[in-house]
Amino acid sequence: MIVNEFPDRLITIDGVEYLYFGGTNFLGIATNPDFQNILFESIKKWGSSYGSSRNSNIKLSIYETAEKLLAKKTNSQATLTVSSGMLTGKLVVDYLSKTTDAMFHFPDAHPALQNPPSFPILINGELNPKIFDKNTSKIAVLTDAIPSQYVTPIDLSILLSIPKEKRIELVIDESNSFGILGNEWLNVIKRENINFIKVASLGKAMGISGGFIAGNQSFISEMRNQASFIGASGMNPAFLETYCNAQEIYHLQKQKLEHNLQYIDTHFKNRTKFTFHPSYPIIYFDDELISKNLFDNKIITTSFKYTNASGKLNRIVITSNHTVTDLDQLIAQLY
Repeated sequence: MIVNEFPDRLITIDGVEYLYFGGTNFLGIATNPDFQNILFESIKKWGSSYGSSRNSNIKLSIYETAEKLLAKKTNSQATLTVSSGMLTGKLVVDYLSKTTDAMFHFPDAHPALQNPPSFPILINGELNPKIFDKNTSKIAVLTDAIPSQYVTPIDLSILLSIPKEKRIELVIDESNSFGILGNEWLNVIKRENINFIKVASLGKAMGISGGFIAGNQSFISEMRNQASFIGASGMNPAFLETYCNAQEIYHLQKQKLEHNLQYIDTHFKNRTKFTFHPSYPIIYFDDELISKNLFDNKIITTSFKYTNASGKLNRIVITSNHTVTDLDQLIAQLY
C-alpha cells in the first residue's frame, strides 16, 4: 500500500480513509505541530544538513549539549550520536568483535547487532558452554531491550550465572523502548564485571533521524576514535537541537500514550490471541485473519516479514495521537 503523506492515526488508501495502528510513531511526535515548529526553528539555525566530520577543526556546540542530555536520560557517563540507529549497532559490534574473546547474542536480537562470528548465548535454555572456556576472559553479549514479539524487557538474569572473573560487555539495543520505558529493569543485573553499552535509534518515539551510543567515558572515547565515526558525517544538528528543546512536548505526549494504554488495559478483555502489556504500545498477534478482519473494518495494522521469522510479524501500534473513539473501534474488533 502506497500513501502520499505521513501515516498518523488516519491513513487514506485508494481514496478510502482508515484508522492506522502501525508504524513506530509511538509518541505521535512526527506530526505534532508544536514539535514541528521547534524543528523548523532549529533548521533555520543549523541548516538542513551538516556534512563535515565530527573531528573537524570546526565543532558545533549542539553535539556536546545533546550528548550530555542523552547521557543523563540513559543514566550513562557519556553518549555519542551518529546518523542512524542501525549505524550505532554496527559501530559497536565492529569494535567489540576486535576487542573481546567471543561474542554471544540473545534470541531475536535486532539485525543491527547480528554479527556472523557471534554465538547464541543460550543452547537448550542453558548458557552456551563456550562462555566458560578458560581462554575466554572477555565476552560481548548482544540483545534488544524489548525484542520483537516481546512486550516487556528481556530477562537478563541468566548473566548472573557467568563467573565474575569473566568481563562482560553487554550491548542493549533500546530503539523500541527509548522514550517509552526507563532503565530500572537493568538494576537486577548490575554487577562489577558487567559493562552496560546502550544503543538506540531516535527515529521512533523521538521522531528524529539519528541514533546514539551510551556507555562509560572510556568506551565512548574509543568510539570517537573509530575510523567509521571519524570518516562519517555527524547526526543532523537541527534534529539534535529539536530533541533538546522538545523535552516538554515529549513529556506531554508520553502522558497521553500512558492514558491510551491504560484505557486499552481496562477495556480490552478478550486477549487470548494477543500479547499485550499496558506499559508498552504494541499488541502482537499471530493469526493473519485478524489483519484481514481489521482491514475489512477500516483499520490498518503493521504486517511484514521480519528477519528469519517463519511467518509475518503482525502488530497493532498504539500512539499518543489515537483518540478514545479510535481505541473503542479497535477494541470492538479484537476477539
